[in-house]
Amino acid sequence: MSANAKAAAQLLLESHERRQRFEALPAALAPASAEDAYAIQDAFLALRAKKLGSVVGYKIALSSPEMQKFVGVDQPQAGAIHESTVRQTPATVRFGDYVRLIIEFEIAVEMGDDLPAADAPFTRERVAKAVGCIMPALEIADDRNADYKALPQHPLHLIADNCWNEGAVLGRPVKEWQGLDIPSLRAVANINCKAVGEGRAGDCMGHPFDAVAWIADHLARHGRGLLRGDFVITGSIVTTKTVQAGDWIQFAVEGLGAVELKVT
Repeated sequence: MSANAKAAAQLLLESHERRQRFEALPAALAPASAEDAYAIQDAFLALRAKKLGSVVGYKIALSSPEMQKFVGVDQPQAGAIHESTVRQTPATVRFGDYVRLIIEFEIAVEMGDDLPAADAPFTRERVAKAVGCIMPALEIADDRNADYKALPQHPLHLIADNCWNEGAVLGRPVKEWQGLDIPSLRAVANINCKAVGEGRAGDCMGHPFDAVAWIADHLARHGRGLLRGDFVITGSIVTTKTVQAGDWIQFAVEGLGAVELKVT
């Protein structure tokens, strides 16, 4: 790992600890390629792991062509989720622990078997053979008051900053998913008992298992596998929502139940 990647990661860590606004890295440390950005992310994850625990899951950012176009990239971006930031439904988080708390509404897929790097590239069918269970999920993220209009000027910095992930809330696992038409499952997001969006489980990349295949291929390119017990949150079915103290968030998916989060 390069000295530049380590220096950039240390700067990111300090920025988080000081609750500073999300900004581009200094030019001398800025990633020039996606590989540079993922090297910074790896170093950042290693620093955060000392406090937050090991990586147990993964996320996909910019899963839709519209969001990719908005930010100025041509493919999704991957992030990782630390063990201590994973919660089970019903969960509670403190509003004051974040600079600007945002929530995404997703399908989580937990692996029942490994997808080793040597087996890449992966298909939906190959992923299905390794899936242990699926469940509704909420992503907990913090955009740290980012200027969204400025993101296209430095789109790789989102990767470096671990795609803003601060954890996930997982619903109850559904192990008997084989009979479900997963892409067609209807999903509804509610905040304070008011519907704020809806969609279907296939709205992200066509199928949640396609998103898992993308993550597994991404990990394989870096010499890593997606392992049994790991999980992937597969992209937001509903547009990202900013939430406030006192809000109650529920995300219900047909056939999979609901996941709930209270912000205090």
